[in-house]
Amino acid sequence: MHNPQVLIVDDSKTIRSVICSQLKKHSIDVTEACNGVQGLKYTRENHYDLVITDVTMPGIDGYQLCTEIKNNPLTQSTPVIILSCNDKNEHIEKGFEVGAAAYIVKNKAQKDLLPYIKEILSRSKILRDRLILVVDDSKYIKKVVESGLSAAGFKVVTASDGIEGYKLAQELVPDLILSDINMPRRDGVQLCEKVQHDSELSHIPFVIMSSGGDRRTMRELLHKGAAAFLVKPFNIDQLVITAEKLLSDHFQIILHQRELFKKERTLLMGSITSLIQALEARDSYTRGHSDTVSNISVQIAKELSLPENDVERIEFAARLHDLGKIGIRDDILLKNGPLTDPEFDTIKQHPVLGAEILRPIPSMEDIIPAVLHHHEKMNGKGYPHGLRGQEIPLWARIITIADVYDALTANRPYKKAFTHEATMEFINSKSPSELCPECAKAFQAIMKSHKPRLMN
Repeated sequence: MHNPQVLIVDDSKTIRSVICSQLKKHSIDVTEACNGVQGLKYTRENHYDLVITDVTMPGIDGYQLCTEIKNNPLTQSTPVIILSCNDKNEHIEKGFEVGAAAYIVKNKAQKDLLPYIKEILSRSKILRDRLILVVDDSKYIKKVVESGLSAAGFKVVTASDGIEGYKLAQELVPDLILSDINMPRRDGVQLCEKVQHDSELSHIPFVIMSSGGDRRTMRELLHKGAAAFLVKPFNIDQLVITAEKLLSDHFQIILHQRELFKKERTLLMGSITSLIQALEARDSYTRGHSDTVSNISVQIAKELSLPENDVERIEFAARLHDLGKIGIRDDILLKNGPLTDPEFDTIKQHPVLGAEILRPIPSMEDIIPAVLHHHEKMNGKGYPHGLRGQEIPLWARIITIADVYDALTANRPYKKAFTHEATMEFINSKSPSELCPECAKAFQAIMKSHKPRLMN
């Protein structure tokens, strides 16, 4: 990952040196320009994540430099901080009028400059290339909004009504949706409702743009899930600020949730691993079974070219597939001979028990079907629900193959272990009547090349 690139434009060598020294301590690469002309030349030749400029300089001043940067399509999204001795309101207002992201008075720079730099660079990193979908039947509004957002560094796509907008949203999954209310075919209210009821899109911040006469409707949409509304005519800077705040806040929430999820998963995995170890410690013959089933399941999933996230979750599900056996009595679970019908009926409850243990945990929701259905059979004669064929979740079908292989190749008090060859023949004979043929084929393929590693 590259360090942020910052250009400092100031005719005072001392000012440049002080700022440069501070930024380098924070792994920020700095280029120095001694006047506005040189600074403008550098911005046209190189990319910078931020420009910090003085106002009063020979050649062109900081206001002109900022104006030139903002008028150039190649640099218009580059944030500019104006650093000046002028603390009068008219100077500060002019700074923001020419497009500066911040205006800092030099006598406050020691305290204020670095926090502003960090905030702007962080926001710029978060927002760079974020995709915004603009939905409005007015070509003029679309053009103005697209131009303003593009100048701020966003990627923009546009649609003329709610039907076209919803289709684009499904295809592109934008980071933010801006929509008018009154449009032909499907209006903004209907579009907002469609987006909020779509599990793939409901997380996207939705902003309503409309006239002051629609205030009641806009408030109703806020109750229905819209994140904000803008009353036309609005200032483009207001739009950009709204978009930046929503996306920054949204991104930070996602990061926070991701960190919480990681911590929860780590703690949860530690607790459940202890349960699995306790379970397998009850029976020396099944020790390591969950690890082996997990290793094989991962290889089958990779052979089937499943997404990386699916592979990770399958590994997790496979480790937990027999979790429900923790609730089976020892005299049944550890019996040294054939089970009676009532005893087998008790054993058949372990997938249900495992699912019930996991059900209260939100982050386990996606793996519960794999745990619950890993004893189903393609012909519908499995348990607990007698599912058939494709009704059985793919993750469960994968784990079933791995479970069967490890169970048959392991010694039990009531049977000797099958050889590898005999087990492969058994799996082949049960496909497709009981075992998923696609998963069995993938398993056969990996066993030809990975068998030694899988058995470790």
